[in-house]
Amino acid sequence: MRTVRPGAQAPARWRAFACGLVFLASCMLAASASAWGPHLSALFSAELTPDPDSKLPAPTRYSYRGIHTTVVSGVETPLRTRLEATVPAEINDVLAFYRTELGKLGWQEQRDGAVVSADHVQLAFVSPLGPGTLALDRNATNTRVILVQKNASVATNANVMPEPGQAMLVLSNISETEATLMINDRTIKRASGARAVSLDLPPGKYSYELSVPGHPATTNILAVAAGDTWELTVGRDGDAWSPLLLY
Repeated sequence: MRTVRPGAQAPARWRAFACGLVFLASCMLAASASAWGPHLSALFSAELTPDPDSKLPAPTRYSYRGIHTTVVSGVETPLRTRLEATVPAEINDVLAFYRTELGKLGWQEQRDGAVVSADHVQLAFVSPLGPGTLALDRNATNTRVILVQKNASVATNANVMPEPGQAMLVLSNISETEATLMINDRTIKRASGARAVSLDLPPGKYSYELSVPGHPATTNILAVAAGDTWELTVGRDGDAWSPLLLY
């Protein structure tokens, strides 16, 4: 099986983690908090003002807001923080809010690849902690916000930082039997309790099969982008968990 992205010729390279990381069940926490307001005064406010209690910049005027993080065991600082919000405001007003508030925090907007249209915005940033992205989508009444910040130093220390221009895939097996992953013309076997292993992949789409004896094989397609780290995990019961974007 091979990526469908043309011109992706770079060979895959596996390497075992010296620190023996196992993510998700033992090393990853996905925390989400949603708020469905009683914030009626803020909801109907005429302007967007920053909420001082939000981990990432967010306006006090919203109808939904949630924060999701991935962390490594023993490290409180998240690898990746994602804010999702629904804001009852025009997309231009929300964009102006984020350009102002992110600029105050030292986020530097990157012009290459920026998309700004009447109903969609996609921007990349360099933040003091690492890469960041902002996506805005407008519907009839609201603007949906997805703001992501990555922490480069945490990813480096956890051995989950992709090589420049590459993506990384981490395979963890916390089941009681051997797991087998087939991806990009490679077959990788991980014994029960073995250290997590990582694979560098060129950006693209990959078909993969993850199997454990006594369980149906899981097949799927994973799309990876440069700078992203994904994890595939076999849980303690032998079932394959859904792919997780770690970083």
